[in-house]
Parts: sequence; structure tokens; C-alpha cells
Amino acid sequence: MTVDSSALPFKPDPGQFFHIRCAGTYSPFLRRPLSIYQIHEHTLEFLYVVKGKGTTAMTRIRKGDTLDMMGPVGKGFELYKQAETVLLIARGVGIATLAAVAQAAFQQKAHCVAVLSARTEEDLLAAEYLEEFGATVYKVTDEGGTSDVSHVKQLIQEDILPFYKIDSLYTCGSRRLSKLAQSIAFDHQIPGEIALEEHMGCAMGACFACVCDIQEGRERKSVRVCMEGPVFPLEKVVME
Repeated sequence: MTVDSSALPFKPDPGQFFHIRCAGTYSPFLRRPLSIYQIHEHTLEFLYVVKGKGTTAMTRIRKGDTLDMMGPVGKGFELYKQAETVLLIARGVGIATLAAVAQAAFQQKAHCVAVLSARTEEDLLAAEYLEEFGATVYKVTDEGGTSDVSHVKQLIQEDILPFYKIDSLYTCGSRRLSKLAQSIAFDHQIPGEIALEEHMGCAMGACFACVCDIQEGRERKSVRVCMEGPVFPLEKVVME
């Protein structure tokens, strides 16, 4: 879905999202948070999977319609200016969230290496789009028997880390792969960030429906994904 963003006073950051009203009625009642897929000068693109009342209602939006959108919301990814090579690890619709990171990396002449995971080859959203930005893409799928954590770990350790000096790591879309990314980032001292996906009510920090736990030193505390996130330092997020 492409929307006119010329009224925005500034460009959003990769990882930020918009809270979108799906229909002109009160059913569905709650808005849906959609991460930005592509960021252009006067337009924004959103990539989503139709799987419930909200996204089904959005399929009825037509060219020329006016959308009720709130955003950009939250903290986005920080792409380090000195980074020469970045690693993306994404699963399912999390690939769409990280696509804007690949776009930003390309614009600052950094190379992107991506491990994309999905149930089937057809579900590997945005793989071709990442390749257009010069990304080296590794595809793993459930149907191919290559998406389990042990295989992805072996892939990264044997086919990626020995050949690329990874300056930063970004992940989204899978708790098990995010835990793997957290482990790899720790073992190899790679700074990393994670975009968390949570159900949201207000996206203004008032309802506390999207709380997650982070660890800061010895203190473990709850934070709101919509306000303090959705992007967090990878090492701080508690994943159990």
C-alpha cells in the first residue's frame, strides 16, 4: 500500500510505524500498527499480510481514498554512519520492517547481508526488493527444512561471519531467531537492535497493552513498545 506523505514535516526513520484506521466504521474498532516498508521523498509504502479483520478491511482501500493515520510513532533503527556491512535477520512480516533498513544502508553505501526466514519460498516477502539494493540474501524456509535455529546458526557462523565484517545487526519477526541474534551479537561483540511486534491499543503509551521487559544493568523493568520502542538495543530485551 502506497500513501502520499508529502504533508509530513520530516521523513520517518526505518523501524517507526503508523497507527492506521482500517475502515470508516467502528468495526474493527482498534487501529493497526504498520511498520514502514519503503521511504521515498513524497510517499511511504507499507507491506502487510492479510490475516484478520483489520488487514482484510484494508484490502478495500482504493486509490484516491483518504487514510486516517497517526504517526510516525516510536523509536526507529539507528544505522551507524561508519557501518560498512550490516546483517539483517528476519522472519515473516518482520522482513518488511527491515526492508527500510536495507534501503537506508544502500543510501549510505553500506552493504547489507540478510537472512530471511518464512514458511515457504512464496512467503519470503521483499527478498527481491532487498536484492535490488545490492543485499546478499540467504533464504531459509520451513518447507525446505532450513529454517530451524540450528541451521540458521550454522549458516551465519560458516557462510557469513568468516567472510563479512559485520558492523551492526538488526532483527525482527521471530522470538527464536531474535534470541539467536542476541547470542551472536554478544559472542562477536556486534552492536544490534531489535524491532518488537506487539498488539497495540492506543499507540500513545496510555493503555499499556504493548509492554515488554528490558534489562538495564541489574534492573529489570517494563517499557511500552509503542513509546520506548518499537526498536530497542538487542542486548537489553528480555526474551524468555
